[in-house]
Formats: sequence, C-alpha cells, structure tokens
Amino acid sequence: MSARDVVLEARNMTRRFGGLVAVNNVSFDVTEGEIFGLIGPNGAGKTTLFNLMTGLTPPSTGTLTYRGQTVTGLAPHRIAQAGLSRTFQNIRLFRGLSALENVKIAQHTRTHAGIWRGVFGQARAEELQVERRAWELLDLVGLSDRAGESAGNFSYGDQRRLEIARALATEPRVLLLDEPAAGMNTAEKGALTAFIREVRDQFDLTVLVIEHHVPLVMGLCDRVAVLNFGELIAIGDPVSVQRDPKVIEAYLGGE
Repeated sequence: MSARDVVLEARNMTRRFGGLVAVNNVSFDVTEGEIFGLIGPNGAGKTTLFNLMTGLTPPSTGTLTYRGQTVTGLAPHRIAQAGLSRTFQNIRLFRGLSALENVKIAQHTRTHAGIWRGVFGQARAEELQVERRAWELLDLVGLSDRAGESAGNFSYGDQRRLEIARALATEPRVLLLDEPAAGMNTAEKGALTAFIREVRDQFDLTVLVIEHHVPLVMGLCDRVAVLNFGELIAIGDPVSVQRDPKVIEAYLGGE
C-alpha cells in the first residue's frame, strides 16, 4: 500500500440522539501515513465521531470503511483487532493496576491465549513475550522506571502517555488520539508533537487527532477537518483551513 492510498473512508456518518443531531452527514478520507487533525468548538461532535469510528456508538446512518472493509456495526474489540485503536478524552486506565499491567492487558487482544488464560498462568511463553513488549512500550513513552506504580498515582500528563502506550499495545495500523494534550503544559505539548511524529514513523501508522489546542494541531497535522454543530465545514491543509471564513467565524470567533 503506497503512502497516498486511502486507509479510512467515512461516508455520510450521522448520529442522532432523539431530536439532537450530534454528527450530521460527515464524509472524508484519510490516507496512509498521514496525521489527520479534527478540530471544532465544544459540542461540535468530534468525540461522537470518534465513537462512531471505533464502535462505541453505532451510527444512525452512514458507513466507515477501513482498507476496503466495512467496519460499521462491529463491536469495539473487533474494530481494534482490525487495526484501529484509540485513546479517550476522559482517561480510561485501570487506575488500581500498575502501568505494566495496564499495557499487558491491552496486548491480550492480539494473543492466542486471551486474557483469562494469561491471567491464570497458561501459555507461559506467550505471556513472557507480552511482558517484554509491555516494557518496550513503557520505555518508548518514558515510563519504564515507574512500571510497577499504580496508574492512578500518575500525573495527568503521564496518564496520557500511558494510555498511548496501551493503545500501541494492540498493534494498531490507525491510531486515534482524543485530546492527547489535555492537562499538559506548554513544554509538554511541544514534546508531544515530536512524540506523535516519532510514533507515526517508528510504527508506520496513520494518526487521527482530536485536539483543542489549535497551534498544536496546525503544527502537527498534514490535513485538518473542522466540525461545527456536527457538520463538516472545512477540510484541507492547515494554512488553507486557518484562512477559511467559515472556520474563522465558527471556531475562532470572527475576524
């Protein structure tokens, strides 16, 4: 698959909650290897769209195709097994478990033994491989020296990094990051930009990012899509999106 091939195709994605249309007829493509940003005001429908793409919420209408296969309607773990993995706006770590255990659990979506046989000591060789990989991922995000600590004791920024390590443990081809810079200071946000690029290159990934910090998105992403009231109002390279009158009015509050 070449760098310009389409990996994800969202077509007419819509989600209604009673009389509220949270996502309204959204269509876009994401190409292999790109970092694709999704921005918009609060309540624009960004996280709902991620939920539709990862199986947490079924669409009212529309389809999502991944590498030519329709994944609409699949359970979240099936979509993860297919190659799409995500982090969450509200961190969903197992706070009472160690950092190492959090990453190991995520890998069991890819093992033959599965989580319960692993927990009860079966398939020992596979479990050793899982543990080695978990250590490698913790080292990648700079947390290997805290592998035995409970995730609930980590700072907000470190929990974000642990969640990325856990997402990578599922061996994704597409990584969806929901507000990865939330709770980070300016220096941490700058490091995060370099880190996401490094992860994309090292793992040969396609990355989708929801983020409120506009400078981070514009400096990181190859293309940016803008939602407002659930509708796609602009898509393109960061420079053209920033100049779009609809974006200036809806997202940045006018000229």
